[in-house]
Amino acid sequence: MRRILIPSLHSTLLGLCLLPFLVTRATAQGTRGIALFEERCAQCHRASAASDNRAPDREVLRRHTPDDILSILTTGSMAANAVGLTADQKKDLAEYLSGRPLGSAASGGASAMSNPCAPAVFADPMKGPSWNGWGVDAVNSRFQRATSAGLTADQVPKLKLKWAFGIPDASSMYSQPAVAGGRIYIGSDTGFVYSLDAASGCVYWSFRAQAGVRTAISIGPVKGIRAVRDAVYFGDIKANVYAVSAESGEQIWMKKADPHPLARITGAPVLNAGRLYVPVSSLEEIAGANPAYECCTFRGSIIAYDAANGELIWQSFMIPEEPKPTTKTSRGTQLMAPAGAPVWSAPTLDLERSLIYAATGDAYTAPAAESTDAVVALDLKTGRRVWVSQLLADDVFLAGANCAPGAKDRSETCPPTRGPDFDFGSSPILWKLPVGRSIILIGQKSGVAWALDPAKRGSVIWQQRVGKGTALGGIEFGSATDGRLAYFANADARFGADQAGGLAAIKIESGERRWFTRPPPVKCPGPGDPPCVQPQSAAITVIPGVVFSASGNGIMRAYAASDGHIVWEYDTAREFATVNGVSAKGGGISGPGPIVAGGMLFMNSGYAALGNGTPGNVLLAFGVQ
Repeated sequence: MRRILIPSLHSTLLGLCLLPFLVTRATAQGTRGIALFEERCAQCHRASAASDNRAPDREVLRRHTPDDILSILTTGSMAANAVGLTADQKKDLAEYLSGRPLGSAASGGASAMSNPCAPAVFADPMKGPSWNGWGVDAVNSRFQRATSAGLTADQVPKLKLKWAFGIPDASSMYSQPAVAGGRIYIGSDTGFVYSLDAASGCVYWSFRAQAGVRTAISIGPVKGIRAVRDAVYFGDIKANVYAVSAESGEQIWMKKADPHPLARITGAPVLNAGRLYVPVSSLEEIAGANPAYECCTFRGSIIAYDAANGELIWQSFMIPEEPKPTTKTSRGTQLMAPAGAPVWSAPTLDLERSLIYAATGDAYTAPAAESTDAVVALDLKTGRRVWVSQLLADDVFLAGANCAPGAKDRSETCPPTRGPDFDFGSSPILWKLPVGRSIILIGQKSGVAWALDPAKRGSVIWQQRVGKGTALGGIEFGSATDGRLAYFANADARFGADQAGGLAAIKIESGERRWFTRPPPVKCPGPGDPPCVQPQSAAITVIPGVVFSASGNGIMRAYAASDGHIVWEYDTAREFATVNGVSAKGGGISGPGPIVAGGMLFMNSGYAALGNGTPGNVLLAFGVQ
């Protein structure tokens, strides 16, 4: 094994190049950090330039803590080079490079918690009520059946908060928890993954990943390792994949899914028959806003690992062709294509056909590949592409933003040729109809719900418009079905309080809309007490008779599946007393949806990724008694 030496941070940052900063409109710390790095640092620290400048590349920089990076930029050897950066910009850069929030290293572990669990027998997570992975089942239905839910429609209006758990120093609650064997497993943007008791919220263990963990947690048995019976699987925003003992929190293995510096894992890994299937996405299109960045080279993929040891079985790129040079900008920057087709969501298994379905995002550069904004079917055993159903062609993120020859530079107005950015952020749902044939259901950021025929290479059965659609939804993170109706939540935050949000129920066989319910108007504190915009971009969850859907202002609502009227709501945007003694507050709800198991409802509050909501750091647990 080759020994890798990490240089000291002083020498690591010694060659940091700080070019004049170009103000961007990125709204989240991660995207701001990418823009800062590309504008101020990449000339020396991009891998292609680092060796010439004797400067460490981005991957080496990312091994340091945010606190160390900030210290060097503020008072250390790089302070003179950082002149002109504001305090917030230095913080954004430090957090982007490290993949963690500042201050998260010391206080986030289980040993720092005030409520450790007493020693207990580890229950078999494969028995009893559970919510495992993203969609609760291999077909990603997000429908929890009555036996596992333990919660009836009549009981939902009686739900009360049982306990709250605060994650130290977290600023965005973007990892969906899992429940199995009486335990909760949840990741955080600080990189910590926790095992908690589902009944009380006490802490069994914590594990610290190398970066923030955005994926849902998947749980399953480990074969061939005597000391470990079950593992939890997840990925981080540096594209690392982990297998950790579900009982003790000890690492079993870790693999780098993709060496691209902007690759990340946001969709939950899927476990089946000893294999772990992992989707890979990236934020490279954000880097492409820099006129000096040679955009783009990332291609989304699905990777199959041996779940026991992490050995690679196959990797299938959504775009088979490697990117090649195309045109140059007027500044002489080389552009590359084809690129893009990230897989943001958990893939879906079709065991009857031995296929796995992945939903892809847009193209980063032109020309767009046929597998962008599409559902792609791969052979489960080999990763071979079987078919592609593209639902929007020529959706190119940087077609207008990265100026073609003829424009002097990016400070001038570029031709308005950029695509609408109508990715698929939702997982495909596979459902077998009463007549025996199957259907794929999926929502798009365009605001359109689709039904596809897996027996006819993903041909369209029906489509139904739910919202107007924007780059931030439309239909964004996750839909659900109970086998009778399919449910799609609409965001459309940019269209104002009277048009944002809404939950639609559609007959899955015909595509006919059964009902559509807007969120009731609410007031926001502030000058003039204006009405709140309430986008419903978070994934939704169904139990028999009830649909759960949250809004971006932090309100979770339960809707009657029969006609869409609201039967329960809870405002999470406030401070909470927590069982672990950590100061905690709720905020926006987006990304992951609530989960239901064993008579309890669990949900995050405080999603702030991409500027889509108010920060927070709390996990909430509700029950009837």
